[in-house]
Amino acid sequence: MSSFNRRFFLVSAAALAGCGFEPAYGPTGAASRLQNSILADAPKGRAAYLLVRQLEDRLGRGSPARYGLSYAITVDEEAIAISSSDVTTRYNLLGSVTYALRDLQSGAVLKTGKVDSFTGYSASGSTVATQAAKRDAEERLVVILTDQIVTALTAAASGLPV
Repeated sequence: MSSFNRRFFLVSAAALAGCGFEPAYGPTGAASRLQNSILADAPKGRAAYLLVRQLEDRLGRGSPARYGLSYAITVDEEAIAISSSDVTTRYNLLGSVTYALRDLQSGAVLKTGKVDSFTGYSASGSTVATQAAKRDAEERLVVILTDQIVTALTAAASGLPV
């Protein structure tokens, strides 16, 4: 590592420390209060199951839960490529999640939001390949949506009750 790179690193670290930067999930970070303290509503359907599984992978399972997370997930499919023989060869999955984080002690809604995204998959293979591609696209979509929810909750964590 050159001396320029080391100086740049040290100056950057000092600047971040001076401005009050601290890791969100660090010991005193605001987002650490989200870890193992959110209980998502029971899933209804595959997409909701995948969403809850991803949330628990990222934030842990609320046990005991301090916050509750309600959500409504929708996944729509639209044809985006049609061959000259009128056969759909590619689809987009459009997904959105409306969510609300609640304080389980007071029942107050602390944070609401809506996230959306899309993924695509090919339908040009066999029926089995197309179904596998669709399931994979749905899983990728839910990961994207979960990442957006966790990012929004992390950003709002400093305003949440302890």
